[in-house]
Amino acid sequence: MAKSQIWFGVALLALLVVSAIADDVVVLTEESFEKEVGKDKGALVEFYAPWCGHCKKLAPEYEKLAASFKKAKSVLIAKVDCDEHKAVCTKYDVSGYPTIKWFPKGSLEPQKYEGARNAEALAEFVNKEGGTNVKLTAVPQNVVVLTPDNFDEIVLDQNKDVLVEFYAPWCGHCKSLAPTYEKVATVFKQEEGVVIANLDADAHKSLGEKYGVSGFPTLKFFPKDNKAGQDYDGGRDLDDFVTFINEKVGTSRDSKGQLTSKAGIVESLDTLVKELVAASEDEKKAILSRIEEEASNLKGSTARYGKLYSSLAKKYIEKGSGYATKEAERLGRVLGKSISPVKADEFTLKRNILNTFVASS
Repeated sequence: MAKSQIWFGVALLALLVVSAIADDVVVLTEESFEKEVGKDKGALVEFYAPWCGHCKKLAPEYEKLAASFKKAKSVLIAKVDCDEHKAVCTKYDVSGYPTIKWFPKGSLEPQKYEGARNAEALAEFVNKEGGTNVKLTAVPQNVVVLTPDNFDEIVLDQNKDVLVEFYAPWCGHCKSLAPTYEKVATVFKQEEGVVIANLDADAHKSLGEKYGVSGFPTLKFFPKDNKAGQDYDGGRDLDDFVTFINEKVGTSRDSKGQLTSKAGIVESLDTLVKELVAASEDEKKAILSRIEEEASNLKGSTARYGKLYSSLAKKYIEKGSGYATKEAERLGRVLGKSISPVKADEFTLKRNILNTFVASS
């Protein structure tokens, strides 16, 4: 029962994190389409396909539009994946991607949008059709923008692992990559030692040439121990980037930015925790000393984890074997509430380590 409650807390946290970093564009399905569209709001709907290059190019503009209109009570900015929901797209005569249609309030008879595919033109159209007066807002950006003035300070910092995209503003593939790359930056924004950055290598050609950039986008990884840089040749989906950073840096984030159940876990200390849980009362203090000694030898981010292991081991001895289960359950309840990302990380790390005590009991 105790373990099921802990995992319930994990699942609830996952849902909260997903909603916290989800796009402002409303995702429609065959089941939800007529529940959302044709009701008490006018709706702008993009019919798209995940593989469509023009759709990928539109994505950052459409997300900017949705972020600006998210507080407009009379307007809905939405999208439908036509690969997954073919029936909806067939019903509304979609024959190419992206197709954008406006559904007036209370109507399922759409008007096709024929204007420019940028946030400014789309906003003007929605304001006119929806009777709103919304102005575009700047979308928060987590990608660090590099220039010749700050490049060396950021990229060559030996305390940082830095992924750099060298791009050109006119490059179609760069525009397609932009929304995914921003999500990568969002995933790792709580990691002090990780920087996701980009450089306009068309405007700053000398820097591009210095690092052997001959096409766009070019991605290079500058780890703490190799500031000459190494080519990134992996996939360009969000999961590909997240897996790469986790493997290279030692972080434990999923594609939603949530710490995984492996975050904070140190194998050598886990082994000692198992010994501590199984030990007699007379043996516990000696094992605690070994945990503290092992923790003091850790470097970098793992030093923080070592301190947590030591602190929790002391409390386990002081408060008894039931402490770990009760505290893990309490943290699960706290994580189920709306708390800051910093606190969420702190409590998740603590809970992950406590789960080692629970599992060893």
